[in-house]
Amino acid sequence: MAVVKAGVVVLDCAEPEKLAEFYKGLLDGEETDLSANRVEIRGADGIRLAFRRDVNATPPSWPRPENSLQAHLDFLVDDLDEVERRVVSLGGRPLDTKGAPGPHEERGYADPAGHSFTLRLDGCDSPRW
Repeated sequence: MAVVKAGVVVLDCAEPEKLAEFYKGLLDGEETDLSANRVEIRGADGIRLAFRRDVNATPPSWPRPENSLQAHLDFLVDDLDEVERRVVSLGGRPLDTKGAPGPHEERGYADPAGHSFTLRLDGCDSPRW
């Protein structure tokens, strides 16, 4: 019998309720757990994310080197332009990654709290890091 039932990626942020709304909209998700300091969601494909309140949270600075240590999320998509419009309409923003290494089949963004993530074309043959 497995000791661990499931994993959940948890992002620290100042306003977990607002960040949960962003990712629910992006992932066609639903809220599965709510407490005073934490919101958990499950995306339509089963991905689980949680957002934990940290009043001292500082947005990561990636791709700049200062304060850039963090987790990075990758999401597989069929249409980069369509999902980019959705990201922006939900309050996310494209990251300036001109000259960054990597394939052209992916684009970098930041969520409303500043966490970076990548949209990558599904079926892309590029290596995942």
